[in-house]
Amino acid sequence: MKSVADQLATQSSTPDEVSIKPRNRTHDIAAALEGEWMDNSAFLTAFFNGMSITFPVGEKFFIDSVRHYSDQIADPVLQSEIKGFCGQEGFHRREHQRYNETLCTTRGYDLEKIEGTLTRRLNWAQKNLPPMTNLAVTVAIEHFTAVLAELMLRPGSTIDNAEPSMRALWRWHAAEEMEHKSVAFDVYKAVGGTEELRRSVMRRVSFLMTIELTRALFYILRKDGQLFSLSVWRKGLAGLFGKEGVFGGAWPLYKAFYTVGFHPWQQDTRDLLDQWAAEPQPMSY
Repeated sequence: MKSVADQLATQSSTPDEVSIKPRNRTHDIAAALEGEWMDNSAFLTAFFNGMSITFPVGEKFFIDSVRHYSDQIADPVLQSEIKGFCGQEGFHRREHQRYNETLCTTRGYDLEKIEGTLTRRLNWAQKNLPPMTNLAVTVAIEHFTAVLAELMLRPGSTIDNAEPSMRALWRWHAAEEMEHKSVAFDVYKAVGGTEELRRSVMRRVSFLMTIELTRALFYILRKDGQLFSLSVWRKGLAGLFGKEGVFGGAWPLYKAFYTVGFHPWQQDTRDLLDQWAAEPQPMSY
């Protein structure tokens, strides 16, 4: 049992059973990216490919935002978790950069055109917004990724219908997002981040993320000649937001963020991590 002094010094709230372990994995996905790898759906494939394109610049922003405050963290456990967080996000950034470059070369997309607006927006934020606001942005987007991670690791997830190499990549990413889902949040609390800023930033981030993901989706569908296909949109929207869709059950998880006293591990997902870890895993390098 921790002493009173230890309890007061603890800034980490990651459960003791959860290890934030960077796994240096590579994924052979070039062949899968040639086709409609997500449930044989042009819409869902375009949505996930567009989401991947937002990741590298976003993950760099997250790392920078958390590292900015690392010297203010007194808890050695949270310090270690910050290193794990940065390591995991660094590998995610590398793998999705490879993914994005291969995707765009294979399918004739303009990578800079898709990611350019987000890159400029985040660069502007780093130069012009207070570091605390940028950390709050990171906390907000980390909640989005934690929600998506939970949905992808649940039994019967739509990601189970993906091409096997893509399923492995996205579930590896999801598991590590779940492991470190409270790190940015704990840093934010430790350095004096407020509930008011946290919730107000989430509202703005939700709007801007919707814009960015929609822009990427429209670009990819247009390049693929599917933008004006009513059947693609009808089936695709059902695949995203229907009861059995990608985001089925997401709303209660998302809106919990706005409650006073919210913390990511109030959504206890240790069982999903255990189930993922028990599956056969590809070799780590």
